[in-house]
Amino acid sequence: MELLHSGKVRDVYADGDDLILVASDRISVYDVVLPTPIPDKGRLLTALSLWWFEQLADLVPNHVLSATDVPAEFAGRAIRCRRLEMVPVECIARGYLTGSGLREYERTGGICGVTLPRGLVEASILPEPIFTPTTKAPVGEHDEFITFDEVVAKVGAETAERLREITVDVYRRGAELAADRGILVADTKIELGFTPDGTLVLGDEVLTSDSSRFWPAESYQPGRTQFSFDKQYVRDWATGSGWDKQAPAPEVPAEVVEVTRARYVEVYERLTGLRWDG
Repeated sequence: MELLHSGKVRDVYADGDDLILVASDRISVYDVVLPTPIPDKGRLLTALSLWWFEQLADLVPNHVLSATDVPAEFAGRAIRCRRLEMVPVECIARGYLTGSGLREYERTGGICGVTLPRGLVEASILPEPIFTPTTKAPVGEHDEFITFDEVVAKVGAETAERLREITVDVYRRGAELAADRGILVADTKIELGFTPDGTLVLGDEVLTSDSSRFWPAESYQPGRTQFSFDKQYVRDWATGSGWDKQAPAPEVPAEVVEVTRARYVEVYERLTGLRWDG
């Protein structure tokens, strides 16, 4: 196999006409890869993505060819998938106001050109889920918010509308299924690409603890930071560490690694109803 690309978390290999997408235990925050891995993270992300791809199959096709026909050394954390021409946009849907979306709202009164009601606070639920695309920055650089019109300029009106529709539909389905299991999905990022016949399909990962913010419904309270079943714990540690959010990043303390892994495991088990055997 030939290594085609090594991203912040995933490595992509060519295997004939197929790709092998391998999820590592690497973790990134603020678009910088941290030097300390999270044990089992690659396997957890892969297992959760595969579960979600099944839940979303009637909504949008995906790139998965096989979860088992992969090299033995990658078993459990790799997917054999179709080659796609990825769209040059990060597709994000938000149902709650937090993170960079909150900061943008406080600065402009909206996100990505979408005007929001006045008086919203940390973790406020939005009137309806919104599409908040960003640029796709190289590793080590930061994604930037763009408007829907800027997406149209990049990919054309028809594709832009499909990106918005699919992203919001995936968020709505994910949020509905997660709510039944006591989990709120604050926001999520998905990757979309075209097959050779022009079909727009889901790629990479979907509704994982790396690509989404998951909050326990039982403790949700607007106006404050929420408990998160995702890498927000690492973001919070990084923010309070004095690090300037530029590479190289500092080592992550062992207790932060342990808590983060436990949260990835818990949300996997709560969402899928399966016991993690790692």
